[in-house]
Amino acid sequence: MTRHVLALTLGDPVGIGPEITAATLADPAVAGAADHHGVAVGDAEALRRGVAAMGLDVEVRVVDGFDVEPADGCIDVFDTGVLGDDVPAWGEVDKRAGEAAVAAIEVATKAAMEQRVAGIVTGPINKEAIWAAGSEHLGHTEMLGALTGVTKQDTMFVVRNAAAEGHHLRIFFTTRHVSLRTALDQITEEKVLDSIRQAHTALTVFGVEKPRLAVAAINPHGGENGAFGDEEIVHIGPACDAARADGLDVSGPVPADSVFHQGLVGRYDGVLSHFHDQGHIPAKTFDFDGTISVTVGLPILRTSVDHGTAFDIAGSGKAGHGTMLSAYLAAVDYAPYGDAIRATYGS
Repeated sequence: MTRHVLALTLGDPVGIGPEITAATLADPAVAGAADHHGVAVGDAEALRRGVAAMGLDVEVRVVDGFDVEPADGCIDVFDTGVLGDDVPAWGEVDKRAGEAAVAAIEVATKAAMEQRVAGIVTGPINKEAIWAAGSEHLGHTEMLGALTGVTKQDTMFVVRNAAAEGHHLRIFFTTRHVSLRTALDQITEEKVLDSIRQAHTALTVFGVEKPRLAVAAINPHGGENGAFGDEEIVHIGPACDAARADGLDVSGPVPADSVFHQGLVGRYDGVLSHFHDQGHIPAKTFDFDGTISVTVGLPILRTSVDHGTAFDIAGSGKAGHGTMLSAYLAAVDYAPYGDAIRATYGS
């Protein structure tokens, strides 16, 4: 049996990342599995502090590589050694914590590029901290693009516990981290069509043989033939028509107040939303812990939590690790597609 090794970055060491990483690696769904093994990447002392905060009865074992045999009662960490024994205080923006977060991402990404791990699972980072540390990237996605030599990446949300049994709904985004006003200005036929094609490719790469994609409308009731806005007529509808002319199974524009429900119950494999909250709100409302993020377009597998560092509760042991566990298990599910990911998105 092939054992897939996954690298889990701690994220910001003074946020909840060390706690939820420790809890995930100690979870019965992960510990002792025959077909996968997780190795944390970051400062060992930060992980030990996370173990203590969560009250876990496990030993933190420092390893010098990723090809290691699991040991009962241990969680493994590849120690990046940025902080040593001097881990900053919980819950405060800190330059050194940002440096540690960036180092963990760099080490894990390098291991994935060299195929020493099957993929990476990333804990939450604090943007102010990484900027204070000198990073010029907006966040994880842009940093990973630079580290892998990719200039275009997309986000695929996966709702792993969809309403239809055995069905995972994927949600894609035409625009990302911009204001709503800016996002609306960015909606063009060309951009929507490109997003449709990228979403269709991603669904295929991640195991959907005949993808069924729905494209959300923006305006109420899909615009009511222009009465409530003309984006559907001018931009979204023509993009859907062009995609169908290319032979893609695309429905839309479908009113946004119903398209996500239809996707959750299995009518569609994916939904293309057009701005950040249009896709985030339904996914997280339906199942916050079961919704995770996959970065598509990278030549490596990367899954992630879809929440932040939660500085307000960091170190208290109150953080739930459900989303980190879901991100890890999604990486286990997607690890067999590593060859397809490299073939599609590699240089």
